[in-house]
Amino acid sequence: MKFISTRNASLSVSGSEAILTGISPDGGLFVPESFPEVSMDRIRAMADMTYAERASYVMGLYLDEFTKEELSEIASRAYSRFEDEDACPLTKVDDGLYVLELWHGPTFAFKDVALTVLPELISACRKKRGEKDKTLVLVATSGDTGKAALEGFKDVEGTEIMVFYPDEGVSDMQKMQMITTGGNNTYVAGIRGNFDDAQTAVKTIFTDKKVAEELKEKGFVMSSANSINWGRLLPQITYYFSSYADMLSSGDIKEGEKINFCVPTGNFGDILAGYYAFRMGLPVNKLICASNINNVLTDFFNSGEYDASREFHKTISPSMDILISSNLERLVFEMTGRNSDQLASLMKDLKETGKYQVELSVIRRNFGVFTAGYADEEETMDAMANTFDEYGYVVDPHTAVAVSVYDNYLMITGDETPTVILSTASPYKFAQDVYEALDESRVEDPFKAVKKLHSLSGMEIPEGIEKLETAEIRFTDVLDKTKIKEKVMERVSRQ
Repeated sequence: MKFISTRNASLSVSGSEAILTGISPDGGLFVPESFPEVSMDRIRAMADMTYAERASYVMGLYLDEFTKEELSEIASRAYSRFEDEDACPLTKVDDGLYVLELWHGPTFAFKDVALTVLPELISACRKKRGEKDKTLVLVATSGDTGKAALEGFKDVEGTEIMVFYPDEGVSDMQKMQMITTGGNNTYVAGIRGNFDDAQTAVKTIFTDKKVAEELKEKGFVMSSANSINWGRLLPQITYYFSSYADMLSSGDIKEGEKINFCVPTGNFGDILAGYYAFRMGLPVNKLICASNINNVLTDFFNSGEYDASREFHKTISPSMDILISSNLERLVFEMTGRNSDQLASLMKDLKETGKYQVELSVIRRNFGVFTAGYADEEETMDAMANTFDEYGYVVDPHTAVAVSVYDNYLMITGDETPTVILSTASPYKFAQDVYEALDESRVEDPFKAVKKLHSLSGMEIPEGIEKLETAEIRFTDVLDKTKIKEKVMERVSRQ
């Protein structure tokens, strides 16, 4: 299968090229030229597969350069790093309501589902294409992607990874995870600004031909671990099929019965993977897009206008504190009928004015599978408390946003379709806020909050969280956003 750029549909590359490049030279994102169909018979067959086998099958539909055996090895190595063979367990919390736990990987966030796979894919793509240059992986993170990427690429031969995060825009635990990272090929820095600033700076570097030439001279080519990279987005499609197969296996749904997914999202990659699963034939009734008070996505689906020129809010769900949702470009490309010229014009409007417009009638007529809502800070806190009180189940703030949005959706629509809420992080990564919601008292020390949350909930503390308290801090740089490119060139010059 070939992959085309959202901003130049005449540009066609192989899957390995799309993964190694990360982003198209024209600034566009790579998308598959078509969506392969998955039959109900095949979905039923997934019920008897391990999660790694399910992932290998889904990836193979798009990466036909790889053999079944090669993808099986990649998936098996990646998901052997998870707590259990079932990397993404589905928990039933009430009749018709399920939580898909995506945080049982090495860094306790849903990003692990893809970022344990991506380094394996990049290494395999380099060998397949005979690449001799080292791969420089540049990452802008709003919290969880950074640590997951660092852990995935740590000491991977032929790679260097540099991660930039908003210095005052991540949780204490997220920051500790990143700045204590080991590995000889890793670098981490905070930036003075928000995630959008970091993401814009990194994307600018990717499209700077002079930088690419200078890196080539030094023996490097760039790639991305953000969800702008097709190799990062692809593994996320699997868990939508996986949850459906699990519900079939348990007898909770019948073959062909539609279900809802409620997805907390900021950069839009997590829910876009669900849309791709829908296009591949997964029986989906609604994809419920859940935002925090940085509700640019909610407004887009309800009005057709994407307006990033608004006040930016720091919230207790920092991984969703995003105003420029990169992956939405892939969906808008579909909304234009895959008209890359029209898409490029819209992205030009976004860059120059901070906004663009899609006809609302197009969204409602052709993309009615989407609905959207948002939760403010009080609603998020209430959702954490209510979920624990009602079900004895603990959720982190990002998952709580989805719980709140789903509760509102259910109240407004009365839609009793079986619904899966995607849970994106361990509550212990945000223990201060979770404990405050549950106990109505604040503990400022994140590690004391972890212990108190454990005492209150009885939920097992991940070993990796416990060890952070005594981990050595390796990275202390805090940069102005204008210095990111300079730091990148300085880093590669030392190699």
